[in-house]
Amino acid sequence: MLELKHINVSFRTERQDRIFGHTRQQVLFDVSMTVRDGTCLGILGESGSGKSTMGRVLCGLLKPDSGEAVLDGVPIYGSRAGRRNLQNKLSVVFQDYTTSANPRFRVRDIIGEGLTVQERREGSRLDRNWEVADLLETVGLPAAFSDRFPHELSGGQLQRVCIARAVACNPKIILFDEAISSLDAHTQVQIMDLLRELKERLGLTYIFITHDLTAITYLCDDVLFLYQGRVTEYMPVSRISETKDDYARRLLQAIIVFEDEEADG
Repeated sequence: MLELKHINVSFRTERQDRIFGHTRQQVLFDVSMTVRDGTCLGILGESGSGKSTMGRVLCGLLKPDSGEAVLDGVPIYGSRAGRRNLQNKLSVVFQDYTTSANPRFRVRDIIGEGLTVQERREGSRLDRNWEVADLLETVGLPAAFSDRFPHELSGGQLQRVCIARAVACNPKIILFDEAISSLDAHTQVQIMDLLRELKERLGLTYIFITHDLTAITYLCDDVLFLYQGRVTEYMPVSRISETKDDYARRLLQAIIVFEDEEADG
């Protein structure tokens, strides 16, 4: 469904000596991957690994220096039609739900942003009140929340609203960029349970960007390890214990040690 083929990305940086002007710092090196229809691909990496840059390429926000991003056989960056194809099929849920939701909007207006995308694409008007109530119920919130402002919701509730907005676009793919990392552990599990339910009920495909291996093993079918801009391992989550990658094994070991300490406690 969605592929990256030999993606390279660099950013312009100013040279410290300023004599020779600027140079370029490469952030992604020959990155390739495929998101299979109906699955969840986890992209795992520490801060500075390039995973957010990879997410921007996947979202159509950053054209790579070289390589190709393809959705359903159509190059994303090759034409306006390619960008439109992506916009019609992909939604995003960001980490910072407080800034991704307009504080002056009520919940019905926040979700309405996604409904507007669907209306524009399909050329028809929707029953906004019914749609908002249905979407709130879909993400586990009462319809009465439609009149609330973001500051009247908890972090978990507001992220559910952002998920409802993403679903309102009627996408095929949803990209989650560190979408649960700002939540407490209990709320993280609740949101991941919701995402699993939505994926099955709506037939969605997910890309889940995170630095948390536990979330990957809970939610994802496949995992891609990204380290210093390079793919160091790419495999089914069911075989993750077989990884030969040093970085992946360090993360696995950290989880094992943590679970052992919990058992001892």
